[in-house]
Amino acid sequence: MTTPLTLSAIQYQALDGGLAANVPEHIRLIEDAESHGARLVIFPELSLLGYELDLLADPGQWVGAADNGLDGIREICRRTGITAVVGAAFKEPDGTPRLASLAVHPTGRLEAGFKVRLHGPEQRLFSAGTHATVLDLDGWKIALAICFDAAHPDHARDTAAAGADIYAVSALYAAGEERRLALHLGARAMDNRMFTVLANLGGSTPSGPSCGLSGFWGPDGLIIRQAAGTGTEVLTATLQHGDLDRCRTAAK
Repeated sequence: MTTPLTLSAIQYQALDGGLAANVPEHIRLIEDAESHGARLVIFPELSLLGYELDLLADPGQWVGAADNGLDGIREICRRTGITAVVGAAFKEPDGTPRLASLAVHPTGRLEAGFKVRLHGPEQRLFSAGTHATVLDLDGWKIALAICFDAAHPDHARDTAAAGADIYAVSALYAAGEERRLALHLGARAMDNRMFTVLANLGGSTPSGPSCGLSGFWGPDGLIIRQAAGTGTEVLTATLQHGDLDRCRTAAK
């Protein structure tokens, strides 16, 4: 029997200053999530930059698999046993630029998921991924999605076909997009009989003020827990695999 999984969605109001300012805050929030018993922590889209695309003119704001810029996050993950998914601009070894969700494992291993559905100025800066990355943790399969990926039902459907139990969305939904957010996260969960998790950027963003609403949805599409405000907030839930099994059985 698969054990319950405790995870934290971090609604994160990024600081000015790019990597140098935001890496220490990520470390602090991972420590906070540890105090809630989290085994997995999900941060928003481009959380290490606050979606400040202009910063990417500076090569120092990009990260690679061998960079020491993530050493602090690697160390806190090693010390706590947490796997943390952070949002970054990533350069592959061959130089291919990716808008990425980077899973930093306690062993120090980096597992990268790339945004498939780029839009707007992202298309000039990044190369699109071809499929979602699915993590394995404590018997659970967690699919990584980045913002606009969640607007396309086929992205989540493909991860469900690959056995995903959780669809973890790192995103930027701004004020006025509350209904869109609710439809995306609820429908992806209900249609595929899996949990969905949202980590939304908080506070003021380049797309306007955040609408907040980070949280968790059950495989029935109903909200389990959601952020109360629009600033930084650590939301933690313990998910039961039995809830998935019951929904999946009922759908047959």
